[in-house]
Amino acid sequence: MQAEREVVRKVGVGDVRAFEALFARYHEPIRRHVRRVVRDPATAEDLTQEVFERVWTRAGQWNGRGTFQAWLFRVATNLALNQLRSQRRRPQEPLLRREVEPADTAGKPPEAWLVDPAAVDPSEAAERGVDRDRVRQLLTGLPEDKRRVLELVHIADMDLATVAEVLGIPVGTVKSRLYYARKRLAQAWRELDGDDWEE
Repeated sequence: MQAEREVVRKVGVGDVRAFEALFARYHEPIRRHVRRVVRDPATAEDLTQEVFERVWTRAGQWNGRGTFQAWLFRVATNLALNQLRSQRRRPQEPLLRREVEPADTAGKPPEAWLVDPAAVDPSEAAERGVDRDRVRQLLTGLPEDKRRVLELVHIADMDLATVAEVLGIPVGTVKSRLYYARKRLAQAWRELDGDDWEE
């Protein structure tokens, strides 16, 4: 920890060798992590480069609380999630990308996969599009802290301990926020759908 703190301090004052050491250690784990979130190799590589540009220009933003690795993964996760949000706002969004899959305790999650419209009949594609739009609408209604936990678990495929480290909160808090988010999504989905299936 102390040695890494010194390496990061050196990066902050422009030490190229220190930066290269951090890059060599973390480039591949960060690239894999970002790729799991955005599910596109080229985008993942671009975002990984952006993560390390931020390390080079903003290393001083790590305040030494928690691990540097957690800070780095937090930066990567934020960039990746911002990229996904940006893509969702564009009408020309690429297909075959996994969306948030808000599960509920009944095992009846709303449909949340984008598919190639040529692979299904038009009525099925339309239904999936409606469900996708509903998921987006419901997510925007969640409080930011609960939505972030849900995104990290269901988009970034992080386990609860990693989410806790990335967000700097206890695992118990992650669990409670995730439970709250899932429950709210399930309830809101039922209200939109006029359905009364059990949780």
